[in-house]
Amino acid sequence: MIRLPSLPAGQAWVPVRAGESGDEVFRRSDGAAYAKVSRGDGVARLDDERQRTGWLAPFGLGSPTVLDWDTWDDEACLVTSAVPGVTADQLSAPDLIRAWPSINERVRDLHSLPANACPFDRGLRATFQRATDVVARDAVNPDFLDPHDQHIPPRVLLDDLQTQLPARLTQETGERTVCHGDACMPNFLIDPETLRCTGLIDLGRLGTADRYVDFALLLGNTRETWARPEQAQAAFSRLFDIHAIGSPDRERLEFYLRLDPLTWG
Repeated sequence: MIRLPSLPAGQAWVPVRAGESGDEVFRRSDGAAYAKVSRGDGVARLDDERQRTGWLAPFGLGSPTVLDWDTWDDEACLVTSAVPGVTADQLSAPDLIRAWPSINERVRDLHSLPANACPFDRGLRATFQRATDVVARDAVNPDFLDPHDQHIPPRVLLDDLQTQLPARLTQETGERTVCHGDACMPNFLIDPETLRCTGLIDLGRLGTADRYVDFALLLGNTRETWARPEQAQAAFSRLFDIHAIGSPDRERLEFYLRLDPLTWG
């Protein structure tokens, strides 16, 4: 266990991991809280997460609450309450199939929040602008791309997506919801005994958007988990049954699944 000047005093903090964003993550020694430390350009991003976490907490979806926030020069530390359970990416395929309805019910509840009351924009215009910047800086991480896209230059991928942009913007206009924005399995907590979803974490991309943003990541992030094709098909059908969508738009799913990897960098 270690103590750092940037972490709240009076407690011991155990390093957990470095996140994909470059943040350092620590667990408080009593297990009741987590801290993220960001530096440089990451400070503004961590502040975004702080604001979104604070906004969502009162809605009772099992998300963390903000316990502490502090900044020093080019460094910031966000402390949040722990959400009980294990992350869904740790589950076996059979256990994830059992947990899947509860995960999607939690997403449905999130999408049911009043979008006009959410002050955060996760819309397609801003997201596409972000992707344009990442591609222009040659900052796309090829490991994030779908295996079928890893041989295609990111500029070509972005140009192809841009041809669909007007139609996707029209769809988004009529169907904005409060979205997680990074609805991947490490961001859902599961009770290992009941296999019920206990909450959702890492809310830095939360905001109003087309709900297919979340659908695409839920399905794309679990592709490698399913041991058999029938499990993948069952997960697909169950997701859209829970969200009362009779005819899922597969092209729309593919659009958002291909766009997301271009926005990290």
